[in-house]
Amino acid sequence: MIAQFATLLTQEQVEQVHQASLEILENVGLLVRNEKARKRLAQHGCQVDSKVDIVKFPRQVVEHFRAAYPPTFTFHGRDPQYDRTIPDDGPLIMTGSSAPNIIDPITGHERRARSDDMARIAHLFNELPALDIFSVSVLCDDAPAGHYSLSRYYPALKNTLKPVRGNVSDVDEAKKVIKLGYLVAGSEAAYRERPLITHHYCAVVSPLTLDFDSTELLMFLTEEGFPGYASIVPNAGLTSPLTLMGPLAQGNAEFLAWATLKQMTRSGATLVYSALPTVADMRTGAYAPGGIENGILAMGFAQLARYYNVPSASYVGLTNAKVVDAQAGFEKSLSPMASMLAGSDLLNMAGLIDAIMTFDFTMLTIDNEIAEMMKRVKRGLEFSQENMALDLITEAGPAGMFIDTPHTLERMKSCAVLPEIADRNPRRIWAESGKLDAQAKAMQRVRDILTRDNPAVFSPDVDARIRAEFEGLVSGNSTPPPGWTPPEPTRTRDRKNRRIRR
Repeated sequence: MIAQFATLLTQEQVEQVHQASLEILENVGLLVRNEKARKRLAQHGCQVDSKVDIVKFPRQVVEHFRAAYPPTFTFHGRDPQYDRTIPDDGPLIMTGSSAPNIIDPITGHERRARSDDMARIAHLFNELPALDIFSVSVLCDDAPAGHYSLSRYYPALKNTLKPVRGNVSDVDEAKKVIKLGYLVAGSEAAYRERPLITHHYCAVVSPLTLDFDSTELLMFLTEEGFPGYASIVPNAGLTSPLTLMGPLAQGNAEFLAWATLKQMTRSGATLVYSALPTVADMRTGAYAPGGIENGILAMGFAQLARYYNVPSASYVGLTNAKVVDAQAGFEKSLSPMASMLAGSDLLNMAGLIDAIMTFDFTMLTIDNEIAEMMKRVKRGLEFSQENMALDLITEAGPAGMFIDTPHTLERMKSCAVLPEIADRNPRRIWAESGKLDAQAKAMQRVRDILTRDNPAVFSPDVDARIRAEFEGLVSGNSTPPPGWTPPEPTRTRDRKNRRIRR
């Protein structure tokens, strides 16, 4: 394991950021659009200016409720073997969420996403071992009236056994999704014991505004005891100062504001310090989640989360690339690695391109391999006397060989990452195999998974009671795209050819 996380701030500087955030909350305050939230904040000692709906948070109030923050957060899956608790199980890798568009796997062209796409995405996600949390990845353009959120959650839950996280537009939509959860779990009691859905909301709109619907969701879900958390999204140059310290101080104040309201609603309610910080490209005003500044700020927010002893989440690796190319590769790697080395427990990064607007099946598959590499880094050098293998070095001696020892055989699948997408063959063998680049190899794996039966699908009785409850619901089935059949098996080569080097 990593012995010490990377830091960009000294402990004294972290304390100064905290004090700056308290000053913002106490002297500037937040615009709070939700009346119920204003009343709750006032009841617990905040100062409300009813003429302009500005609420100021005295520092003693913030510090009092900060003491109630729990240090862990658990995501539950349909199958308990996929339950994950942070920080201990981190880093967890989550898909990007709520993209309106998708790259069609047949045509390669962008189009609006549909519910059958959601089913395929969840199916693919379920079979990629380094991905942990399914954040409902796309919107569904074919959702029937009255089933907007259900058309997203039903295909997601139906096609993965891993934890599902997502958002809804308002409390009424949340109630429908929760009812779906009861049906999947078998009863309300079973669901409440192991809630299969984690809720997400953007209660704070930068700069310093608690909106109406998301704040209502925060309070409703917290009152009911359902797991959920908010993300803060300062955008330097547009919704926060054009420095890196400005978004850090302002964003931290925004986190403390929603976290304080959450603890006022239900003391000890679990939370995650989640941030999507960006610096706008001031040449055009373009949204730039692929910028390295995203990773730098994520490191700062992770350090603040450790200061508060709460789990942290970073939206990183959200490339601005329009296709799966070199830009996608470096933007998908640098910021996530920085964030992970700084101690982020949950990385929301997988599957999306084009500044969170578009999902790509091959990108999700490549992100799985990036995730495997990052998790290997988190394991570190695994220091022990046994792992230094002095006896084995002594036995082999000068000019010896280790490849044929039982020690090597026992560790050949666990010591190093063995990639499926990255190609390590000699050029001649790569050429004979079709000269496939990473995207083409990823598409082969996508096709292989999506043309096989999905082991995660609901049992017939579970599916029947869901469909009886919600008339006209989308099918939710993961079916192969038209014309897809399982790929031809890769041609094997004899041992002599595998030893050939240029």
